[in-house]
Parts: sequence; C-alpha cells; structure tokens
Amino acid sequence: MSFYQDYLTYKDIDIENFIANVNGDQVQRIIQKPVLNKSDFLFLLSPAAEPFIEEMAQRAHKISVHQFGRTIVLYTPMYLSNYCTNQCVYCGFNAKNKIERKQLTLEEVELEARAVSGTGLKHILILTGDAKNIASIDYLKDCLKILEKYFTSISIEIYALETTEYAELTSAGVDSLTIYQETYNETLYDEVHLKGPKKDYRFRMDAPERACEAHIRSVNIGALLGLYDWRYEAFITGLHAEYLQNKYPDVEFSISLPRMRPHAGGFQPEVITSDKNLVQIMTAMRIFLPRVGITISTRESAAFRDNIIRLGVTKMSAGSTTVVGGRTQDAGNTGQFDISDHRSVDEMMLSIRELGYQPVFKDWQPV
Repeated sequence: MSFYQDYLTYKDIDIENFIANVNGDQVQRIIQKPVLNKSDFLFLLSPAAEPFIEEMAQRAHKISVHQFGRTIVLYTPMYLSNYCTNQCVYCGFNAKNKIERKQLTLEEVELEARAVSGTGLKHILILTGDAKNIASIDYLKDCLKILEKYFTSISIEIYALETTEYAELTSAGVDSLTIYQETYNETLYDEVHLKGPKKDYRFRMDAPERACEAHIRSVNIGALLGLYDWRYEAFITGLHAEYLQNKYPDVEFSISLPRMRPHAGGFQPEVITSDKNLVQIMTAMRIFLPRVGITISTRESAAFRDNIIRLGVTKMSAGSTTVVGGRTQDAGNTGQFDISDHRSVDEMMLSIRELGYQPVFKDWQPV
C-alpha cells in the first residue's frame, strides 16, 4: 500500500465543479476549525477563499508561532554534478541541452564545503542530475565523508532510489530527502519527462516512502508550480503530505512551493502562479497541516520572501547558487535555473532578525 492508491481516488477530481458552490460563510467557518478535512482544505484553495486571504494569513501565523516559534532554519544548496540522462523539458540540466557538464572532484567538494561552512551554516542540501553511473552511490558516499566534517544536517536532492540505496546513504550520514513529484497530473508528467529514468511516475511518487522505510529523519516534497493548475497541484501535494505524516509519525515532513524560474532550454510555464496564489496555497497548507514545515527557496525575490515569513514559512535557503562548484570554481557550467534572491547568509540573517524572527543555523545533531 502506498500513496498511489490514494492518489487514484483523487487524480481525476473535477476541482472547478467541486468548489463551484463554496461561499464566504463556509470559508470563514473553515478558517477557524481546529482540524480540517480534505474538502475543507480544497475549499481554502478555491476562488471563494480569495477575499479571506488576510484572515487565512492571520490564522496561519498563529498556528506557525504555536508549532514552530518565531524561527527560520537556514540552509544552502550545493550542486555536486550536472550530468543527467533525463530529458525533462522544464530543467536546465536536460540531457539534450548543450551546456558544459561538470562533476566536482573530492578535493573540489572539500573546497566548496569549507566556503559554505565559513558562512556559519550547518544545514546543506546536495544536488546532482540523474546520471547514476557518474554521480553514483559510491561517489556520494565519498562526498559524505567530507561533508560530515562541516555540517550537522545533510540533505539530498538527487535521482529517486531504491530502499536499500536510501539506507546506504542514511548510514553514511544523510538525514533528509528533498524530492519533488514536479506534477501530480500523471498524463502531463509523461509529456514533460520525454526520456530517462525519471519518466517512471510511480517510482518517483513512491520514493518518499522508500526513504522513510530506510529510517530517514526528514522528507520534503512538492510540485513545480507552473506545469499545471496550481489548485490541483497544491491539493494533491497536501494530501500526499497528510498521508506520509499519518503513515510515518516518527519522520519530520515539509513541503516546498517552488515556482518555475528561467533556465537553459527556455521552456515556459503553462500556468502562472501569482504571488497572491502562492500566499493562498501557503496559508491553506498551514491551516490544513499545522505540523508540516514549509520551505521557500531563493527562486523567490528577496522582498516577497521577507513579506511571507510570518505566514507559515519554517525554512529558507540563503547564499544560493545552482551552478556546480558555484562558490569556488570558475563557473563556466550552466546553473539548473536562475535564482532571484541573491542575498548572502549574513544579509538573510539580518533581514530575518529585523522581522522579529530568529535565524537558526543548526537544529539537528546526529548521534
């Protein structure tokens, strides 16, 4: 049994028809409910809820302060390799894109680790393309031996693995997984993943559960906003997170809300998710799932990120680059996508404090 069985129940939901008769009185009652059901959550994503986003924001703020305090955990991505065998139309690392390919040597990994560690950060997210014969499990374990000298929390955002492979990496020091389904529309998923291992929708969807079975500490999921209707993507993402929380109560879960950014290849979003839409998604998520973390990356602008901190955000990236070795190498290779918030770790820390929140560099110490 996996989330896929639950997904089949909702995959063809006619959201427009389901929310057609929602009214403001219903929305206001839902906002104040102590526990929401799935229909309540969908109603908060409806057009009828748009006039009540301020009330949703106030409720989301209260829940967040109660559950997480006034804290923002900081992390940064470190790209180890951009070799890829997939042909994902929305990604700069697409195997068909004519970009310079690079993978860090172990010496270069150490240089990059020192540069990041020098900012004070203790949480790092390592990323690769999907080229398992190049950025192999053994290569990653060699990198982990270096990285664990500098960081207390090491998260991976790589190709989907088998349970035994996740177990290998958790034993080697990985404590967290980030993996996006990209789109929960199974038909569209097949259309935007032209070739490569990532084309297997079900294998991708079940990856978080395989990581949980391998006793990982934390899992972060999400959909890439811009590929399909944002209400559908947000609704199924929320159901996926709820399912995982209920099935694996000893694992910490979070949701990312990434919007598409410019990248090599030039694929344009099919659907625009506005700032207002993103705020509605975030506040609805917080009210529906009080204990789930919410991550906002440097895909978003500095001003927007500052404005939404109070609405339920628990984790943010800082000092980011999407280029392999982007901090210490001659950055001739292409990044996965363009970032929007270019602030340094110190600048992020200052902004967070000015907003009355505490920047957290470390909230986990491996045994």
